[in-house]
Amino acid sequence: MRYAAKKLAMMLLTMVIVSFLAFLAFQIIPGDPTARLLGADATTESVAALRAELGLDRPFFARYGAWMQGALRGDFGRSYSYAMPVSELLAGKIGITALLTAVSFLLIVLVSLPTGVLLCARERPGLDRAANAVNQIIMAVPPFFTGILMTLVFGLMLRWFVPGSFVSPSEDFWRSTAYLFFPALAIALPRIAMTVKMLRASVRGELDKDYVRTAYSRGNSRWQALYRHVLRNAVVPTVAFLAMAAADLVAGSVVIEQVFSVPGLGRLLLTSIANRDYPVVQAIVVILALWVVLVNGGADLLNQRLDPRLRLS
Repeated sequence: MRYAAKKLAMMLLTMVIVSFLAFLAFQIIPGDPTARLLGADATTESVAALRAELGLDRPFFARYGAWMQGALRGDFGRSYSYAMPVSELLAGKIGITALLTAVSFLLIVLVSLPTGVLLCARERPGLDRAANAVNQIIMAVPPFFTGILMTLVFGLMLRWFVPGSFVSPSEDFWRSTAYLFFPALAIALPRIAMTVKMLRASVRGELDKDYVRTAYSRGNSRWQALYRHVLRNAVVPTVAFLAMAAADLVAGSVVIEQVFSVPGLGRLLLTSIANRDYPVVQAIVVILALWVVLVNGGADLLNQRLDPRLRLS
């Protein structure tokens, strides 16, 4: 309980710091959102009136305090560009990005864990070298470039999907999920390669230990020793790595949503940055940070539960 309380306190402190920095960043960067809203012909009086209407003429800490109070209630203010509450604007986008993230994580787990175990189950030097080469190639290719290739090959050439024809999950959940398969795969591929590499290293480190040799002496085969003893100890660092991958998936979706024309948080974030729509950008940054903090905090608590050594420490 003490560890969980400390972890929760650190998570809350992290979110306060992130929210402050996110709010501060858009107050000090050059450019005035009122100038973009009013256009080049705006008068000094009209700019001053709009700044007062948006609350931009108030002191920094007064604005931050008011913004924090609203954010705790789920009220992130009004969008400058869309003239609507930010929370309403984000409502549909969060579900799309969450679905994309879920499909990506599912692909990582379903592909990387069996692949990593199978590669460790037998000693085949040729297969190991081929797997290492494939892993290096996949990790070296940026997801956005993979997404472009998938759009070209599977969208335009093979016509397995129509680029840009995204269907909202509220309209047709399964069609929406099917469209998100290729964006999710583009995000997941380098993380699959890294998870396979991590799992193989963890399993092989355990295979060299005395308890495995004892298991062999008792008549266990390599498969039996792997499943009965090794995986139980190798899973802890792999779970931590999967948590890191899950925390990183939302960030990876920012560019991929632009490539596949997926109307999620990532695409809205890039559009809002270009339009200097600061309330929207601040809200998205805080939501993404909250996702990362919650996933990493949950992974730490799970690792402590799985590994007795962490509980003792």
